Amino acid sequence: MSKKDPCQKQACEIQKCLQANNYLESKCETVLQEMRKCCARYSQGRSVCCSGFEREERERQKFKVTSEGIPPPPQ
Repeated sequence: MSKKDPCQKQACEIQKCLQANNYLESKCETVLQEMRKCCARYSQGRSVCCSGFEREERERQKFKVTSEGIPPPPQ
């Protein structure tokens, strides 16, 4: 028996919000931010629901480093 995903509730809230707002992300920024907070609380890989948010954060960090003129770390 597997454990419940710690960020599943926030993921469901995002889906409800998007459905209620014709899939306009700008209308759901509050619930998206709550999901980001939840994903930040749990180590990488602990929440399947966070996989897209973890990828988003890696891309954000890569862009930040690149825009500051510091080369990104090798992958």
